Parts: sequence; C-alpha cells; structure tokens
Amino acid sequence: MIIRVSEARVRPERFDAFRDWIVTMVRDWPDRYPGMIGHEVLLAPPNSLLYVSRWRGEQDLADYAGENWRDEPITLPGEEEYLTAPLEVRHFTVAPLD
Repeated sequence: MIIRVSEARVRPERFDAFRDWIVTMVRDWPDRYPGMIGHEVLLAPPNSLLYVSRWRGEQDLADYAGENWRDEPITLPGEEEYLTAPLEVRHFTVAPLD
C-alpha cells in the first residue's frame, strides 16, 4: 500500500471555502479511480489542509496521477485562487509494528 499526501497551504480567509470545495471535488474519487483503497481530508486551520489517499500499489497510483506521480501533485482547475503556495506531495509506505 502507498499513502499519498498532498498538502495545501491555504489563504486563511479562504480556508472554510476551500475545505468545502475540496470535499465536494474528491468525495467520489474511490469510486472513480480503481486501486484507491480510501481517502480523507485532514484539517489544520487556519492555513493547512491535507488530502490523504491510500493506494493498492504503484501502478494504480501511476494510472491516477501519471508517470511523474512521485513528484507532481494533481491540481484541480480553480484551486490556485485558494492557495498561498503550490501543492506539495509526498508518499509513504507502512512499516509493520509486529
């Protein structure tokens, strides 16, 4: 499993609007993108929001985000009006605790 984290630095005065907008935009993504196991939006008001998605594997993630999935975030049209900086994307795998 690969966990993809996209961090948005949000204009504080637009935080609530961006939260509502992004939740609406991504709500049905697990149904639209095979290989996405789950996702959530994590909030750190007043200026940070994380979009976290979990994927079965690299090929599923590449099918969604393209061949440069490791370095390039997915951006949505109109997103830049809410942000103070470009999205940052990172990927994680899980280390077993047993």
